[in-house]
Amino acid sequence: MSRNLTIPPNIPPSRGGRAETVAVVALGANLGDRQATIRAAAERIARLPLVTDVRLSRLFETVAVRPDGPDPDAPGYVNAVALVTTRLAPEILLGMLHAIEDENGRERHQRWGDRTLDLDLITYGDVVSDDPRVQLPHPRAAERLFVLEPWLDLDPDAELQGHGRVADLAEELRARGDG
Repeated sequence: MSRNLTIPPNIPPSRGGRAETVAVVALGANLGDRQATIRAAAERIARLPLVTDVRLSRLFETVAVRPDGPDPDAPGYVNAVALVTTRLAPEILLGMLHAIEDENGRERHQRWGDRTLDLDLITYGDVVSDDPRVQLPHPRAAERLFVLEPWLDLDPDAELQGHGRVADLAEELRARGDG
């Protein structure tokens, strides 16, 4: 008995997906149980698909910063940085970070206002983007000591692409009394 054999079409090989990249994510909160919120957010990030590792810095207590400068009368912030190893595209990761903010009751009524949780994508590997939806590296990261100090806690040799060594940036901000 003869059989007709069907030859499968040429199927291109699998692309294997995006390579793992380390993203730097800044976390901040000044409303509610700030420390618990930051830790829970880091745990939530670790459960995202295509995230294989999250390393969280120590938690740093900082003064709230408003558009006109530091505001010692506002509720203080707890800030941290996480190094997130992921294969998620930067746009997808940022969208998921916004969803985690929403899960934590984040409301966006005023720029630089009080918040239950703020998650900023600071860097994504060596990616540079001026797309308004995903600006990389974060356009104000070099000016924020509350981002740079926790980042140094995890990676003393960190560099912020286009700005230089994070340690030098932090030292300059401290010397000026900024950040």
